[in-house]
Parts: sequence; C-alpha cells; structure tokens
Amino acid sequence: MAEKLYRAQLEYDILEKAAELLKKAQGVNLKAINNREKAEVIDALRDKYRLKELLSVLHMSKSSYCYQENCLHKPDKYKELRTEVQTIFHTADKRYGYRRIHASLKKSGRPVSEKVVRRLMKEEGLAVLYVKRKKYNAYAGEISPEVPNLVNRDFHAETPNTKWLTDITEFSIPAGKVYLSPIIDCFDGLVVSWSIGVSPSADLANTMLDEAISLLRNGELPVVHSDRGSHYRWPGWIDRMEGAGLTRSMSKKGCSPDNSACEGFFGRLKNEFFYGKRWKDVSIEEFIGLLDGYIRWYNECRIKESLGWMSPLEYRRSLGLAA
Repeated sequence: MAEKLYRAQLEYDILEKAAELLKKAQGVNLKAINNREKAEVIDALRDKYRLKELLSVLHMSKSSYCYQENCLHKPDKYKELRTEVQTIFHTADKRYGYRRIHASLKKSGRPVSEKVVRRLMKEEGLAVLYVKRKKYNAYAGEISPEVPNLVNRDFHAETPNTKWLTDITEFSIPAGKVYLSPIIDCFDGLVVSWSIGVSPSADLANTMLDEAISLLRNGELPVVHSDRGSHYRWPGWIDRMEGAGLTRSMSKKGCSPDNSACEGFFGRLKNEFFYGKRWKDVSIEEFIGLLDGYIRWYNECRIKESLGWMSPLEYRRSLGLAA
C-alpha cells in the first residue's frame, strides 16, 4: 500500500511540475511532451526523487536524458530572439501567430526561419486562442424585395471602394450586449467605417453607412454586399443607398459563405480581441472604447500576408492611396 501511495504521489508531482514549468494545463499527457521538456521536469524534481524513478514514469531512457542535460546547459543562442518574439507577441496583445511574428522580425532585419520562430513560441508557451461561436442573426422575414447577389463570393477588388461588405455582430459581456456594424473594403480588408451600440437597430447600420458614404470620392460607387438582415431592407437603408448611387447586393437566405470575407473579419476580431478575456468588471462604455481601439489597431498596425506583411493603411500608403 505504501509503495502504491508513493508511486501515486510521484506521478502527481510530475504532472504538477510539468504544468508549472511547461505552462500546460493540469492533466497534461506526459507521453506527448518532448524529451527536452521531460528533462526540465526531471531536473526540477531530482532533489525529491531518484533519477531512475523519474525516468520510469516519464518513459525516458537515461541516455536521452543525459543528451538533453548537455543541451540544456549549453548557452542559449536564441536568448535575444526569444525576448524579441515575446515582445512582439505581447505588443500585439497575444494576437500574432508564428507567421506574423516571423514577418515582423523580417521587417526589422532579423534573418530567422519560420521553423525557429514556431519552436521558440512553443517552448515559451505563446499561443493564440481560437474559438468558434454562433453568429448573430438579424433576419426578420421578407420585409422588402430581395436583390441579386452581385458579388457571388468573389471578394477580390482591384481598387478601393468598388466592393464593400457589411454585417452586424454581437458581443455579450456581463454588463450587457454590444453590437458592431462595420463596412469592409474587399480591396485590402480595411474597415472603412463602423458604428458600435447597445442595440442592433437600423440607426446602427445607417450611421455607419452615412460615414462610409462621406468618405467616397467623386466617381466611387461601390457595390455594398450584405446578408438579408432587416437592417438592409428597411426604407432608411435603401434610400441612403439609392441617394448615393450605390448598388445593393445580398446573400442567399441563411448562406453565410456568400459573405464569408465579412464573417472572416468577425472571426479574427473575436478570437484576437474578445474570446479568452475577462470582461466581468468592464462597463459597456469601457468595452466600446476597447473595441473601437482594436479596429483602429486592425487598420493601422495589424499586418497581413496578402498585403506583403503590411497593415491595410500601410499598404494604401505604399501605393500612394492614403496620406
């Protein structure tokens, strides 16, 4: 009995130490961690347990352990790079994966491979949280005649302000619900305009559209694509569209792929800004301010592979399309 209790305590201590050192959750699969990680756990428990016992539980040979020990005590040639990777990751509020961090390092003149960045992020426990949730639905029946799907899932645009996408998404926090209504430009993903409020009203969408229309230059008459939500079928929206000479386009009923580029923006926004954060003590006003700040960061700073690892505004400036 004493031997079984000793073994159980040994296994528990190893699991606890693995969670502490490797930044893994309790219940980590010891068979899934690599030999370097096993060696780190063993070193942390050598003063309490015999090496033979630790190797047995971790299913590691003594020769493998000795090799990892030599590697662990060598000078870390990536010490400075680790710090840079951590700085970029946290500066982006934990929103950048290894590709964007690699691109940021490359822009700053750091010659390093993606493989090295990926390995360092894994060793430092730097991971972006991804969660998939159900989207907000504003469909309220056939309020006005449908219009054709002119975009037809072609979200490419050669110039700015030729194809715009819009939709409304919901954020539920302890203080209440907040709604975001943006317009996304298919040219580069720039958020042209947006409105944030506590009610998914027609005013939310109309205010955003008014702002977007005010930014258009002479001759710019984009197609504006949406789902079949009620906001885009009320007279107020239709009158604004027709008054500005813009063309309406709509997805099929219940067909989210017809507006997948806008859905993709919402997915990135929620994974990078919303999910995994504690909103318990955040007021509605504070949340709106933080959400507005994220969108400004998205336009000005968030780099995209499709834009040559530039942000939408950086990309426009490189083409002479923005000041």
